[in-house]
Amino acid sequence: MPDVSSPTTSSNPSTAPLPPGMILGPDGKPCKICTAFRHWKPPKDSSKSRKQTQSASVGATSAVMSALAFGQNVAQTPVEVDTRPDNCPPDVEVLGRATWTFLHTTAAYYPEKPTPTQRANMLMLLKSLPVLYPCSHCASHLGENMKTSPPDVSSRYGLSRWLCLQHNEVNERLGKKKFDCAIEKLDERWKDGPSDGSCD
Repeated sequence: MPDVSSPTTSSNPSTAPLPPGMILGPDGKPCKICTAFRHWKPPKDSSKSRKQTQSASVGATSAVMSALAFGQNVAQTPVEVDTRPDNCPPDVEVLGRATWTFLHTTAAYYPEKPTPTQRANMLMLLKSLPVLYPCSHCASHLGENMKTSPPDVSSRYGLSRWLCLQHNEVNERLGKKKFDCAIEKLDERWKDGPSDGSCD
């Protein structure tokens, strides 16, 4: 769901510009759930941020030393310094991935021939997103898209394809690769797994 393709700046000229990637919420303040964690900068004087930087530095050094000890190529050793603890609230990227996973998986298990009640429930779920989704920026964008391209809840394939097209529209704005919306590819990704059995 996230769309952080362009930083938002305040309409108040006396306010300092926002860091790149920072999004303002409807209240005019920086929106934590609308902004990727990597765009939040901790205060420079904070002893907590110094401890986190030192801890990350120690972790990175440990990873390099471990790689050297086991004869691994240090250049290929993944070192994640800018990670966030698991107990942090989700940012726009974590929330977006979780939402897309939920929606695509729900569509993969949606009936081929849904009953009128199933159609109504799915439509209600989708139409609630622009109203309830925590990232207001993302929610309003989805709401606008749904006006021009209403959800297809007529079948499993119709719903899966509609979601794929919506997801691809977001991916395109973010400069990400588009996904093949053929039902075989969608089923492989969200229901059956690859034919090589790597997910079994």
